[in-house]
Amino acid sequence: MPIKVKFLGADQNVTGSRHLLEVDGTRILVDCGLYQERELEARNWDPFPAPPESIGAVLLTHAHLDHCGLLPKLVREGFRGRIYATAATAEIARYVLEDSARIQEEDAKFKQERNAREGRQGEPAAAPLYTVEETQACLAHLAPVAAGAAVGLGQGIEATFHTAGHILGASFIRVAVQSGGTERVILFSGDVGRWNVPFLEDPAVPGRADYVLVESTYGDSLHPSEAESVGRLSDAVNAARTAGGNVVIPTFALERSQDILYHLNELLLAGKIPHLPIYLDSPMAINVDEVFKRHPELYDAPMMDLVRRHRSPFDMPGLQVTRTQEQSKTVNQIRGTVIIMAGSGMCTGGRIKHHLAHNLPRAESVVLFVGYQAAGTLGRQILDGAREVRIHDETVPVRAKVVPLSGFSAHADRDELLRWLSGIPSPPRRTFVVHGEAATARHFADTLGQKTGWQVTVPAYGDEVVLE
Repeated sequence: MPIKVKFLGADQNVTGSRHLLEVDGTRILVDCGLYQERELEARNWDPFPAPPESIGAVLLTHAHLDHCGLLPKLVREGFRGRIYATAATAEIARYVLEDSARIQEEDAKFKQERNAREGRQGEPAAAPLYTVEETQACLAHLAPVAAGAAVGLGQGIEATFHTAGHILGASFIRVAVQSGGTERVILFSGDVGRWNVPFLEDPAVPGRADYVLVESTYGDSLHPSEAESVGRLSDAVNAARTAGGNVVIPTFALERSQDILYHLNELLLAGKIPHLPIYLDSPMAINVDEVFKRHPELYDAPMMDLVRRHRSPFDMPGLQVTRTQEQSKTVNQIRGTVIIMAGSGMCTGGRIKHHLAHNLPRAESVVLFVGYQAAGTLGRQILDGAREVRIHDETVPVRAKVVPLSGFSAHADRDELLRWLSGIPSPPRRTFVVHGEAATARHFADTLGQKTGWQVTVPAYGDEVVLE
């Protein structure tokens, strides 16, 4: 029985994760993510490389936008199957996709109004990639599955979801193919999480695999300790307070917002930072907080202890939520130091761009990056030291202090990826390194090959490989 994998996204780049598995004519798509690197964004608008109506099912590893953000477009263009995900991932994906659609509609409206105001002629009409209405149609295809339970996909194919420890509900997926008394296992890592971090269980042991697709986002580096990052977070808040500026934190609404709030609360209780207004300018982050409350089975032991004592790690003095655009706009009118947490995490859209436009020119303000910034994104430009950036078609000088805090990353680093892969008891036939910038993926592939002797390759976008 022929088994093929086609590499359709997050191959020698980080976002847009899509991998098509084909078994004797049955097509299964693993993830369907949005591209966020500026030079690759055009791919979001391209027709799908495989006809959507020919795809029997989607397996969703987790609900980050670069893994689920093209699902509404897939459904609009003809997909009619089920989108399998853990219950928590399915719930969070609803908020993520609705939020994505709203942001795209808001950004399209902003561009339309700007074009009309400035009398721009000859430009293509600004339109969202998909709408809220189209997203609602997509959500009807979500099919929650229990972690550890096998899902039959036809042709002797079963998929099982296992805890990845990346964000709430995140999984790596083992796809087993039975044919002629022989079983072949293809392992899709999704995004691998970390050990001993707040809230979530550690990544599960992957077990036997014949073929592996493994992420490599931080495959060429090691994260600083969380304690070191917490110290730098404290220093940044105090520096902004002393200078009279703001602290601006581009955050992913999933996990990172909750993680940062947890540490800010701990610093506040320890007297290491002053009481300051904290604005969570992300309605979705509050919705995700509710998903946390509904899924205690996914907590680690310290989180379970907090729940038993009826405490929320996300409740803290001074925390305010801005749900509407009007409320968001008032934040930048406040005098004195405030902490602003807003999405998107890579600064590619949404409310964070308005806060950056207001605060980047201020030398007294601090911008904290607590998550990965893909190449070509606004966040990456700022992090790489740009002296000025373009935001909403205006040039904005960068005078604020820029501080990276990679110790809060939800991605495994090089050694943590190797630790996770060491749970595979015997060498896979082939291992494919994906979901990393080209140089990073090659570096990790070399490291993995040297340490294990495995056959490791780094596929390119559009490659197709016959596995069996």
